[in-house]
Amino acid sequence: MKIKKEVLFRIGKMEVKPLHLFILGLGIFILLVDTIFFRSTRWFLPIIVLAITVGWLQFWLAFFVRDKRRKEMEDKFVEFVRNLVNAVKSGMPVPMAIQHVAEKDYGSLSSHVTKLSNQIQWSIPLHKALWNFATSTKNAVIKRSVATVIEAERSGGHIEDVLDAVTRSVLEIRKLREERKAMIHGQVVQSYIIFFVFLGVMIVIQDSLVPYLALMQTGSLQDLSSSGISIIQGGIEDLVKVVEIDFSSVGGFFSTLGEWMVSMTGIFFMLAILQGFFAGLSIGKLSEDRISSGLKHSLILMTIAAFVMSFALGG
Repeated sequence: MKIKKEVLFRIGKMEVKPLHLFILGLGIFILLVDTIFFRSTRWFLPIIVLAITVGWLQFWLAFFVRDKRRKEMEDKFVEFVRNLVNAVKSGMPVPMAIQHVAEKDYGSLSSHVTKLSNQIQWSIPLHKALWNFATSTKNAVIKRSVATVIEAERSGGHIEDVLDAVTRSVLEIRKLREERKAMIHGQVVQSYIIFFVFLGVMIVIQDSLVPYLALMQTGSLQDLSSSGISIIQGGIEDLVKVVEIDFSSVGGFFSTLGEWMVSMTGIFFMLAILQGFFAGLSIGKLSEDRISSGLKHSLILMTIAAFVMSFALGG
């Protein structure tokens, strides 16, 4: 059975399709199976992470595809403007040149170029057609470039010179981005390595150091108790105790969930997730100067942290 790809509704810029809902339902199904059959095993927490990852995978993939499409549009826009400059320099008027170069393939930009050509054929003013073209792409670089061209067209300047300058400007912006990305590549790799070391240290502390300290405390308390000294129980033992989530009632679920979150297992798990999120944002800001680009790094680090910590702490 083939699932249709029509858009059901939108969340911001994201298009929600039947496939997205199907994958989300699959994640919920995995979560239910885990709750019923694996909640008393060490696989309970890792399977929850798997269910969440499966459930939101399609939405994150859509985000990555949109980001890749944005970069492709900028590359194809340079090619489109170059062809337009050559056509204008050959003696064609700008409207005719646009219709001429629109016959070529520009990948993800083709539909917008075709729409621009059609509006020119319908005698829509050039500056208005160009602005419609820029806004339809929803790309900041293209909008800025087209705004410059529109101002040149209105002021009666040599539009071929402006188009040529726009091409050089976009190429320079892309070159600077690539240089920045190359220069920061070492720091990105270093940030990933630091994060993996951070996870390793947390696992060692959780699985080795804290149980050892708890054992030492227990021994000390027993020695004091045998000596007749009154003591107050608590401390590290309360942190290292295993907390099982109660699914028999809503109140019991939230009560035991709260206990789990303040236990050492819960604290270390949430700390790893938060570290992955903010480390990813920092990497994105450093490498591409965009917080939104850091979301992909955050996703990768958070998913790795969740899987590693759930397996390490699940036993």
